[in-house]
Amino acid sequence: MKVTVVGAGAWGTALAIALSARHNVTLWAREPEVVQEITKKRQNDRFLPGVMLPDSLRIEGDIGAAVSDSGLLVLAAPLVGLRDTLRKIREVAVSPRLIWVCKGFEPGSGKLPHQVVEEEFGPISCGVLTGPSFADEVAKGLPTAVALASRDGEFARTVAAELHGPRLRLYANDDLVGAEIGGAVKNVMAIAAGISDGLGFGYNARAALMTRGLAEMARLGVAFGGQPGTFMGLAGMGDLILTCTGDLSRNRRVGLELAKGRSLTDILADLGHVAEGVSTAKEVARLAASRGIDMPITFAVDAILHSGESALDVVERLLSRDPKVEGR
Repeated sequence: MKVTVVGAGAWGTALAIALSARHNVTLWAREPEVVQEITKKRQNDRFLPGVMLPDSLRIEGDIGAAVSDSGLLVLAAPLVGLRDTLRKIREVAVSPRLIWVCKGFEPGSGKLPHQVVEEEFGPISCGVLTGPSFADEVAKGLPTAVALASRDGEFARTVAAELHGPRLRLYANDDLVGAEIGGAVKNVMAIAAGISDGLGFGYNARAALMTRGLAEMARLGVAFGGQPGTFMGLAGMGDLILTCTGDLSRNRRVGLELAKGRSLTDILADLGHVAEGVSTAKEVARLAASRGIDMPITFAVDAILHSGESALDVVERLLSRDPKVEGR
């Protein structure tokens, strides 16, 4: 099968490498310099340094040539660029099968990725690939398990079977909304975990934060129609554990730097990659407030990121709240 990965960032490049073992894969890059570098060196030093790309992997800078006759499109653009990428594809492809890997709510509109896809393409066969997966480890062939979620259960099962391999295991899921919300909220919790670790609060605090963060994730997800069981799986708890504890997590690194008192502008400039939890925190906090959903950790992260409040002050306020009944 011809698979086109649209977007040559770290995650797009890693997926292209992993899938090229079994499929005819084309990687489309927006940046001409990335196309040139990969063509000459078979490496993507800008986004995924130190990893060689297989000779069978084709790199393309022309979107029309990249998606032509493709059996599956894998959209690896960040969420902020998803709509623009879809419009580029719409100009050259009609009703494609596609999946996306971005996580969060679209800044401004507050829409989940599948809603953006539906607005741009209407009803098509589509889904999200999500779960605990660092790009660097996937590119190196280390064992990874992720979920392929779609409202169309047959599509999810078919694509999961097509892409499934011994080192990249895919599990089909029919809870698209729940999977997307799990992937979005875990990035907010990773920022919170970074703040907690950066302030030296220890392992007990991190465990408590992750547990209560999972409760917030499920609370929001169920309110939007997600299935409770989804948040106990790869798209929920699995992704939460990895992103809150792994040193490769960009969102956790943002939290660590915030705890030092650095400005968000400087942190993001040094990061050099998109940390989707930053914009997601604002959208999740807004949606939760509008629906009366209690998400105190999310509200705290949003206050630190977007209201300029001190991390220590916000955490102290969070910890001094009245005790709650567990499970609510």
